[in-house]
Amino acid sequence: MTDPAARLAVLVDADNISPSHAAAILAELARYGVPTVKRAYGDWTTQQLTGWKSELGRHAIQPIQQFANTVGKNSTDSALIIDAMDLLYSGNLDAFAIVSSDSDFTRLATRLRESGKTVYGLGRRRTPAALQSAVDKFIFLEVLQEEGAEPDDEPVDALPDLRPILEGAIRSTAQDDGWSLLGMVGTYLGKAHASFDPRHYGFSRLGLLVAAQDYLEVDHPDGGDPRVRVKPRRTARKRAAAKKS
Repeated sequence: MTDPAARLAVLVDADNISPSHAAAILAELARYGVPTVKRAYGDWTTQQLTGWKSELGRHAIQPIQQFANTVGKNSTDSALIIDAMDLLYSGNLDAFAIVSSDSDFTRLATRLRESGKTVYGLGRRRTPAALQSAVDKFIFLEVLQEEGAEPDDEPVDALPDLRPILEGAIRSTAQDDGWSLLGMVGTYLGKAHASFDPRHYGFSRLGLLVAAQDYLEVDHPDGGDPRVRVKPRRTARKRAAAKKS
């Protein structure tokens, strides 16, 4: 999925995202391609977006003005969606990044993917599951949060239980001997769990996360790719008994 040369459109719902995340968002997206188009949407005449104004020039983000002419209607969402479709039909982009925690962009994400574009989502952990599942990869802003960034005090759901996710991925990609290549496990996780990220659990890479789980076994064959399997129950019981003794 990652292509360093991919041309990427970054579309930010400024009404929904804190400006304190701007630098970290762009640094993260540079891993997936070149942020060719960078736009932030909102009513820039309001005080609510004052904090964003300094970030616009610093990161060469183009502000898109959208006046809130009708109470109860989110005109910012509409402007972002219309622009995304215009950019899609221009044919000059390989991928889109939708920066928002708003589930109203769920249909936009699925429509872009139906057209063969890779779609990344970036938002807070409270982002509805519908939007998280609609993109190829969803990245939580809490993972990217830098020191001094504005904290998110809103309640969030607990992280999914890691064990069934990892065991399911390994069993789904395992060969006849029960071993699975770590790279295949990572690919499966990316497809089956769009929001999965080792950093959620305190590890920078999947290999480190897997190695820290006592129910998994990791092997590094000479000259081969790392592989992993779920520990046989007998082995796990023997080690548990040895620890007690």
